Amino acid sequence: MSGSLKQLALASVGLVLALVVAACGGTSEGKSSDGSGGELTLVAYSTPQEAYEEIIPAFNETPEGEGVSFEQSYGASGDQANAILSGLDADIAALSLEPDVTKLVDEELVAPDWNKDQYNGFVTNSVVAFGVRPGNPNNIDSWDDLVTGDVEVITPNPFTSGGAQWNLMAAYGSQIVQGGSEQDGLDFIKQILENTPVQDKSARESLQTFIGGKGDVLITYENEAIAAQQAGEDIEYVIPDQTILIENPVAVTTDAGEKAQAFRDFLFTAEAQRIYQSKGYRPILKKLHDEENFPTPEQLFKIDKFGGWDTVRSEFFDPENGSVAGIEEELGVSTAG
Repeated sequence: MSGSLKQLALASVGLVLALVVAACGGTSEGKSSDGSGGELTLVAYSTPQEAYEEIIPAFNETPEGEGVSFEQSYGASGDQANAILSGLDADIAALSLEPDVTKLVDEELVAPDWNKDQYNGFVTNSVVAFGVRPGNPNNIDSWDDLVTGDVEVITPNPFTSGGAQWNLMAAYGSQIVQGGSEQDGLDFIKQILENTPVQDKSARESLQTFIGGKGDVLITYENEAIAAQQAGEDIEYVIPDQTILIENPVAVTTDAGEKAQAFRDFLFTAEAQRIYQSKGYRPILKKLHDEENFPTPEQLFKIDKFGGWDTVRSEFFDPENGSVAGIEEELGVSTAG
């Protein structure tokens, strides 16, 4: 039901809430294994933390994962990629954007064929959604509702957060698929950002800002809104008719061994995909497709519509010459990654 308000049942309040409010960017040692099978380091963007807290123990129950312990690090996707480039140990990189993995390929930290599989290296899907207050008091149903009236928008900084880049390309594309010009799309991005009083570093930080009471609408991943609901937070969400398909990559690093590859392979199994799905992600396995709980929006588009991430990163998010950088500079917002 595209454009309709969806509300999921609240569950697992105590444990999941503790995970949702956990500080982003920190590291935590997996406690589900004694390390007798070796140790792996997972470096990930902020939003799938709850999923990995269940996927890792599930992997430990397999013959390949028995005894394997994990170090985990979560934060803004761009920051995580830069940390790996700066020497942060990583066996598996689970990031928000394909270009963040491409940066690691360019420095020979990830093999060039990392995405040569039937899923093109993408382990999870989602869509951009609107998080709203209970009862949707501002009657937010469409993109236009974010720029009309006195509506305060929360979305992260696109020069630190991969989630923010997905959000803004969804906003841009919403105008294009309705017949607008490229300039219409850029003007719409500017209107959105003019209504955004604070741009946090990551999608998870923006969620916490919204939960803390700031803003009327949160531009976010569908799965992030679902995770907040499962944690008992007072948030509802709307899927607009026009939105983008979010595709999140995962890759092993060149120095990682067989255990890292085994963990990556496990992420594409039905067992792991069901865990992702339980946390609000849209499964990549066709046999798990759930149109009832995850309906396809009326005008769903992909980043390929705008030339793919290489083109988008250059034209929109280059810190010096990108069109969004120009908008942010006009608004006095930092474009430093």
